[in-house]
Amino acid sequence: MTSTAPRTGTSLNLTYSAEASSCLRDLGQPYTLKSRDGAPAFAPGLSSDGAAVPPCLPCHLGDPAFLAAHGLKFAYVGGSMANGISSTQLAEALGRAGMLGFYGAAGQPVEEVDKAIDRLQAAGGFPFGFNLIHSPSDPALEAALVDLYLKRGVRLIEASAFIGLTLPLIRFRTAGIARNAAGGIETPNRVIGKVSRVEVAERFFSPPEEKFLKELVSRGELTPEQAELASQVPVAEDVTAEGDSGGHTDNRPLVNLLPTILALRDRVQAERGYAAAPRVGAGGGIATPEAAAAAFMMGAAYVVTGTVNQACAESGTTDLVRTLLAGAGQADVAMAAAADMFEMGVKVQILKRGTMFAMRANKLYDYYRAYNGFEEIPADIRATLERDYFRKPFAEVWAGTRDYFLRRDPAQTERAEREPRHKMALVFRWYLSQTSRWPLAGDESRKLDYQIWCGPAMGAFNEWARGSFLEAPKHRAAVTVARNLLAGAAALTRLHALRCQGVAADSRLARQEPRTAEELSRFF
Repeated sequence: MTSTAPRTGTSLNLTYSAEASSCLRDLGQPYTLKSRDGAPAFAPGLSSDGAAVPPCLPCHLGDPAFLAAHGLKFAYVGGSMANGISSTQLAEALGRAGMLGFYGAAGQPVEEVDKAIDRLQAAGGFPFGFNLIHSPSDPALEAALVDLYLKRGVRLIEASAFIGLTLPLIRFRTAGIARNAAGGIETPNRVIGKVSRVEVAERFFSPPEEKFLKELVSRGELTPEQAELASQVPVAEDVTAEGDSGGHTDNRPLVNLLPTILALRDRVQAERGYAAAPRVGAGGGIATPEAAAAAFMMGAAYVVTGTVNQACAESGTTDLVRTLLAGAGQADVAMAAAADMFEMGVKVQILKRGTMFAMRANKLYDYYRAYNGFEEIPADIRATLERDYFRKPFAEVWAGTRDYFLRRDPAQTERAEREPRHKMALVFRWYLSQTSRWPLAGDESRKLDYQIWCGPAMGAFNEWARGSFLEAPKHRAAVTVARNLLAGAAALTRLHALRCQGVAADSRLARQEPRTAEELSRFF
């Protein structure tokens, strides 16, 4: 015999009205939803004779420990986008608003990153961080960036695109590790790892591998005592589960990835018994209030946005790119061969609408796999590559590429002179790297070659913003976008609380129209 428990709650049917919508969006005011003359009505304050609508301000979302660790008011992070697209202006705007922004150091010369450090440190008074991207094709650059960060006192990095952890990353994390007066372990440098694979997440949740610690001790960069301390702390105190995103991505649905990484964190914590468990954030697909609310409800300590910030006024790109992004739909993206991990077959997600980059990049990878050198490629295809892709002879591109590697990494040049296929790969990588720089330079003659990193979240944002002031790119300020996502997520959390008490709510109450900075100011 089976029985079904009766549904508890108020049995109210909350229809849409301007008053109901206003009460749910009045984030700091608690209400009780009661039946008045047979109809639901909101009464200020909480009481036991109705459905409670507790206050939920944007500062209540996420993990308080994350906020305390990084000196933030809001659990909102602007992730790093390469080539300075995540600019110092963007990092400063978010930081001054009580959020966290990262400078996109990937693809930038060390000298340019040094200037960015100057700008952010001189501005001062707000949290910020810098990116460290895994660079298997240029390990010297990864090491040079860590040298710079340690020299300049950069204390927080976002580690992205790592397949396996590297010595420079561990060097950054462990530098200056010591016991404090209370006997606890202090690590001056913090890492936020960005992952889309379980095996990589586990490496970030775990202490540094012994081989790295031994190497740092042998080089005199850690004492044996410091190495022992480092073996007791995770590589990253915060790990971002990155779902289907722009740029480097495994196209994982966040709704599946985040719970998996949270469960992994709990298993590692049970095994390691850290003084404080690592925190897990959510990125990839966070572009609407609904997405942010869902991430927080699933247990995210913080949310990370990316592509939507590229379309904002403070990003380090051009108005032309912002206009292209503002016209994107969710299906207007594609996967294309990556410049930095070309030979490994790694791909990045890009905007396909308005460009031919995805098709051209993937053809280059096909040619790389099919032929042992440029001379083996059929003459008609070589002519097309030189005319439409390179716009100069292969030999001329190689001459410039050769000079570059003679300065940066002579071993690459020596190998290319021995292996025609490697020479071809370096020339193809030249084209792929330039395609991400032409849009930043505003070179409209190269519009068909633009490589613009973009995930489907951009289309979701555009659909949400349609008909509002945020539809026009010129009105997209990063902080206004962030506040709308957070305030909308808070309002949806209040609506969810009603539904959990048995209230049947009109679906129109879930719609969170964009609000201006002035309208949102009282919640921030």
